[in-house]
Amino acid sequence: MSEQLKFIVHELAKEPFNKKYNLISFDSLESIQLLQVLNDILAVVDPKEMELQQIDIREESSDQTAIRIFHMLRVLKYKPPTEHHDMEERMALRSAFRSGIVQGDKFVIYPILEWLFRRIPELKKRAYLAHFLFKIDVPAEIMQEDQIPELYSQYEELMEQFKELHKQSDNLKNSGYNTTEIRKDISNMEDEKEQLNKRIERLKRKVESHPNSQTMMNVARNLRMERDKEKRLAEQRQEQSTLIQHEEQKIRRLQQQLHDTRQAGVGATPQSLLQRLEEETRTNKYIVTERLPKDLMARKKTLQDLQKVVAEPAMGQSDLDRLLSQIQELNTEINQLIEKRMRTGDPTDDKSSLFKQQAAIIAHKKEAAVTLYREIREDYNRTMQELDQKRDVVKESGGGEVLKGEDFKRYVNKLRSKSTIYKKKRQEIAELRAEYGVLSRTEEILRNRDENINQQLELLENKKGVTGYRQTQDELEKVSSVKSGLDERKGKTLEDISDMVQRLTRKIAEKKTALAPIIKELRPMRQKSQELTARHEEKKQAYDTASAGMESNMSKLEQEVRAYREEVTQDEGRYHYLNCMINMLEIQQQKVADEMKTYTSSDPYARKKTFRDIFQRKIQEQENLGKGLREQQKTVRESQGPSMRQMKMWKDVQRLMECKLRCYDQTGGIAGSTGMGYGEAPPAMLEEDRLVM
Repeated sequence: MSEQLKFIVHELAKEPFNKKYNLISFDSLESIQLLQVLNDILAVVDPKEMELQQIDIREESSDQTAIRIFHMLRVLKYKPPTEHHDMEERMALRSAFRSGIVQGDKFVIYPILEWLFRRIPELKKRAYLAHFLFKIDVPAEIMQEDQIPELYSQYEELMEQFKELHKQSDNLKNSGYNTTEIRKDISNMEDEKEQLNKRIERLKRKVESHPNSQTMMNVARNLRMERDKEKRLAEQRQEQSTLIQHEEQKIRRLQQQLHDTRQAGVGATPQSLLQRLEEETRTNKYIVTERLPKDLMARKKTLQDLQKVVAEPAMGQSDLDRLLSQIQELNTEINQLIEKRMRTGDPTDDKSSLFKQQAAIIAHKKEAAVTLYREIREDYNRTMQELDQKRDVVKESGGGEVLKGEDFKRYVNKLRSKSTIYKKKRQEIAELRAEYGVLSRTEEILRNRDENINQQLELLENKKGVTGYRQTQDELEKVSSVKSGLDERKGKTLEDISDMVQRLTRKIAEKKTALAPIIKELRPMRQKSQELTARHEEKKQAYDTASAGMESNMSKLEQEVRAYREEVTQDEGRYHYLNCMINMLEIQQQKVADEMKTYTSSDPYARKKTFRDIFQRKIQEQENLGKGLREQQKTVRESQGPSMRQMKMWKDVQRLMECKLRCYDQTGGIAGSTGMGYGEAPPAMLEEDRLVM
């Protein structure tokens, strides 16, 4: 209480209150004066309420004062400390709080003053916003009129606009913009504008002196318009190319989806597709009808809890401790109710408990399966998006389409076969290069020999007089060889065609004869395959039925085992709890027995050690101390008036002595000017300066 009073007095001494109180004077204020102080502080918190500063509480009725103060405290969201009490105690404390405001009780006013002083900047902002965001309660019968709902909706829209504008204003204030910098930028921009205007004027004067200025201006204007048009066309072209790229990506994505759908549909039957669609439909139906409403309710509940937390004032450590104690009390009550139910009800008689547990387990499994399904689906969608991005990157870098699955395997096999062929061809090329080297050397040798022989033949032809005979003979041989080659090629072509036709006819006949017995054997095998497929389906259906029955029996047994384990765990917990309670009761009983033994003892020294005597002595000491303090307070109150008068008299004496001192200083100065020594005074004057009490 004393710390609270010191804080209030210290804050009242600051601006803009300037109240010169001390602890005693403030604590001795009457109720009407306390209400006046509270009214002045509320006027500082809400400056728009100018009437609060001009109101004198003594000239106003107590009801009006209380209503106004209640309204301001409700706007400022002040909550009296009643949360940690029961409902009846809360009602009693609230009524006491209202009566304390009306009567100006200091035990009610002091906490309000401390709360206001600790939050003045925040409360000023809240009071400012309350003028615009405090909704008006319109009665239902007035809301049923024609134009009232529309006006009220406009009123709410304007309120929301004010919220947005106020948020923007706070963001701008906190963004760090400096008005001096903005003004400096504006002045710099104005200077640049003036310089540009001067430059434009100079250019205009320079252009006007030219003989063809108008024509050149028109040409420049047309050029600028064409450039702007070209720029717009380039932007449109860029937009169109972007749209084309998006559409191409969409086409590729749809083609990929089509390809994936076809790959997934390979080997699928209508029954399997229908079964898959039914499963997906059941899963989606469960998600929409059961899971999503639960998630929405949980989100709404969380949002409501968060809104309640935001609406509540700032909580301290004491509030948190109080909430934790309430939580512990509620947990204790829940445990007691569970134990009471376990004592009153027999779990073996409740036939529906097993089915409830089974239903709960199945529901939990369904929720877990749905959660896993949603996670897998999100992972699949994320992986597909990454795959599309990688494909786009590969295509933009100039690569082809990315293969996968069977296409990739075929591509790898094709590469392997081509690699084998490449190795063989490379080996053949090496052998041919070696042979080519040998043949080129042989050709060079033969050419040298041929040149020597040709020289010798030319010399012989010149000697015999038949120059050019060998060259003419060579040309005739070449022509004849070419003709014979063409004739042979024609004959070979006709023979090859006839041979090919004969081979094809023979191969077709051979294939027919070879396939005839295989086709005959295939017909009964095909029928047998159909029969085996039907038997396989029957066996598979029987297996699925048996497996489902076994799984259901196993789940029932697991549920029973789990229920028994839970029951054993509960019994163990109850046993340990009861054992601890018994030990605590034994200790308390031992304490009570010791106390009774000490209280009934004949030894007076031992009887003084009982708790009853100790507490009675302490109560008596506190009562004596309180009685002494009350008497001291009474004495201080009775002696306050005389003490104040005596203090005033002493102040008057002090002022009189100061006046005498000043007069003495003045007479001493006059004596110095007439030839007397400093500090010497006539006897008569000294005699007159004496003080008579």
